[in-house]
Amino acid sequence: MAELPLVLLHAYPVDARMWNGVREPLAARTRLITPDQRGLGRSPLPETGREPSLDDAARDVLALLDKLELDRVILGGCSMGGYVTLAVLRAAPERVGGLVLIDTKATADTEEARGRRLAVAERAESEGITGWLADTMLPTLLSEATRSGKPEVVETARQLIESQSPEGVAWAQRAMAARPDSRDALRGADVPTLVLVGEQDPVTPPDAARELADTAPDAKLVVLPGAGHLTPLEDPQGVTAALLDWLP
Repeated sequence: MAELPLVLLHAYPVDARMWNGVREPLAARTRLITPDQRGLGRSPLPETGREPSLDDAARDVLALLDKLELDRVILGGCSMGGYVTLAVLRAAPERVGGLVLIDTKATADTEEARGRRLAVAERAESEGITGWLADTMLPTLLSEATRSGKPEVVETARQLIESQSPEGVAWAQRAMAARPDSRDALRGADVPTLVLVGEQDPVTPPDAARELADTAPDAKLVVLPGAGHLTPLEDPQGVTAALLDWLP
């Protein structure tokens, strides 16, 4: 794992600016790459004619590695970024020399969760996202401690959400709804793995993170006190410390 670049993939429904709080100290230690994913941030949404799939998002990551002439990297992501990380692992395990799984899971959606995603996708396309998406998402994405005590983090998260395109939001939701179970790929990944989770994450709580860490052959679990689902925004110092302690 030594000297491998670190690629971090952002969560939904934000973009690579969510890594701003960890960028400087990590970049001082290793080569850090934080792309926007398709349809979010500054990355366009290609018209493929295919049903939305995180396999296409994984192909985007592999194309970026090819462009940068990187054979192997430490790959990680937060929430949806973790799903895409596991999609890359399924497609090209030889390109992954280490895993960082932040507030994410390897299981597929339940039917209920899938239905909620598809409803959000349809609403985003019909109404846009202004005035409702951030209000709906913030109580799920940020812990009560963050929402009551860190107004600047709440405002940053709101701005990130509201700057996304409705089309990108809808694509991401449909792609996540269609994702398969990735536990077999993770069980077969014989690489060092860091699992990070916010103590107050309601989406992928610490118990789910422990299951994720137990699935990987060589995993370390770190629980960040007081943080919710977007730990790199809520506790950038904690995320940075965990990564710097784990990196070779």
